[in-house]
Amino acid sequence: MASDHQAQVDELLADYRRSRDRLADMQRSLAAVNESVTSSDGLVKATVGAHGTLTDLVIADAAYVRTSPSDLAKLIVRTAAAAATKASETANRTVSPLLPVHTDPAALLAGRADLTPAELAPPARRADDDSFEDVSWMDGGRS
Repeated sequence: MASDHQAQVDELLADYRRSRDRLADMQRSLAAVNESVTSSDGLVKATVGAHGTLTDLVIADAAYVRTSPSDLAKLIVRTAAAAATKASETANRTVSPLLPVHTDPAALLAGRADLTPAELAPPARRADDDSFEDVSWMDGGRS
């Protein structure tokens, strides 16, 4: 009987270790996500990581001559957004194999998982709450 119990414990530990190893592999894969997009005119190249963070930006010298500063800024934003979309798609494909069926990888990566907006909202404060936990003494009221 005791050996059966030990065998079950050993199997549970082995399952846990395999799950942790798969999670570590996924985290390494996510950390390695880098997607680049070059604008159609070739003036801007933006590289973005898995979480949408701009990691590199290359602006051709000709961009300063051929475009106004405001148009160049818009081009940079559009190109970075396209790279972020591409990186998000890659990140979604990276985590999907480890998720339960019908789990939205984009929602999970955004920190929402399968929670509804109501579940994500902070709890409502009661009118009779005498707590001073969220009081900011700097601005004279609750924060």
